[in-house]
Amino acid sequence: MRVRPISTDVLVEELADLLTSRESDSYLRVALDGAPAAGPGALADALTGPLRARGRPAMRIDTADFLRPASLRLEFGRRDPDSYYQGWFDEAGLAREVLDPAGPGGSGRVLRRLWDATADRAAREPYTDLAPGTILLVSGPLLLGGGLGFDVTVHLEMSAAALARRTPAEDAWTLPAFGRYADEVAPASFADVVLRVDDPRRPAMVLERS
Repeated sequence: MRVRPISTDVLVEELADLLTSRESDSYLRVALDGAPAAGPGALADALTGPLRARGRPAMRIDTADFLRPASLRLEFGRRDPDSYYQGWFDEAGLAREVLDPAGPGGSGRVLRRLWDATADRAAREPYTDLAPGTILLVSGPLLLGGGLGFDVTVHLEMSAAALARRTPAEDAWTLPAFGRYADEVAPASFADVVLRVDDPRRPAMVLERS
């Protein structure tokens, strides 16, 4: 395997170039997949400005706003890694309200937020009509391998040791879920772009995979 160390600023510019090189007369659905400690949301935020500077509208979607109701999510307790892995996120809702409308033949009418986890109720967000050429940046964990309709996939990879070191103690119960994800889905083996982020301040781009 060959990797290329890259500064965060250059990484953002290269990703922005990659995404804007795609056809501008349709929507582009981009997965920024990674554990919270890997910072997929921060990368999505960093991309928004450069994409707009290149003339492409950008919309941020965070899977934290597409959780299942607490009665389902926490059925087996608040710290069950299997539930986190298999049933924490409302993938059907994300597909129905975001990815399918932004896909081929879709209406272009999407919902930024589906569920308010703090209030444990629907977010009551109004629908948004996407501008032509909008790039949707969908960030969160465990996004790949489940058949969600993305056009470009970016995986932020961390070693098990780095992930354990950088995950807050109160969230350490999620670590077995990410271990399963790495073993069963192996997102780094098929994502369009793989970034090594053991230290998110010093990323590296994977150029060749074994």
